Amino acid sequence: MPAMKNLVILISGRGSNMQAIVEAAQSEKWPVNIAAVISNRADAAGLEYAAAKGIPTAVVVSKNYPDRAEFDAALQAEIDRYAPNLVVLAGFMRILTAPFVEHYAGRMMNIHPSLLPSFPGLATHQQALSFGVKVHGATVHFVTADLDHGPIVAQAAVPVLAGDTEHSLSERVLQQEHIIYPRAVRWFLEGRLTIVEGRVEVAGEV
Repeated sequence: MPAMKNLVILISGRGSNMQAIVEAAQSEKWPVNIAAVISNRADAAGLEYAAAKGIPTAVVVSKNYPDRAEFDAALQAEIDRYAPNLVVLAGFMRILTAPFVEHYAGRMMNIHPSLLPSFPGLATHQQALSFGVKVHGATVHFVTADLDHGPIVAQAAVPVLAGDTEHSLSERVLQQEHIIYPRAVRWFLEGRLTIVEGRVEVAGEV
């Protein structure tokens, strides 16, 4: 059994992916201590869920800082109090500065609601519908300073159906997010991920 590792999860809202990770960690008995859930918004609904699960919570309010660099420095100081092996972005709606990202290089993951490198940024489901793609999905990747890029850990695809709306497509993608994000985090915690020349290799059965 791998040694216990510390996990910090960042959220801005309800944190549905955070909830999926917490529930998988508990039900599958991962070698993990979910050390904290941190938000940049005091009203993030996911904070209540985390507190109810007995997970420490913290808030670093972005608007209290004059610029991104100062906010990121304060956020980094709060995160590092928990000595994380892995930092997970779960609907954390902030563009992070390069020094912050570099501090967590190889140990910070994000999930993006598209099949990267297609449709980075916002409104991914509307972009997919506008382009008429037949397959859409979600991507778990390590975070780099290049927004919505970085070595890809896992992906899941869903068909785009006739009559799909932004809402119906996003709901179908979200179901897959809740499967692949916990899986990718578990692989990291079990020491199964290696980044080789910008690509992620997964050891053992996938």
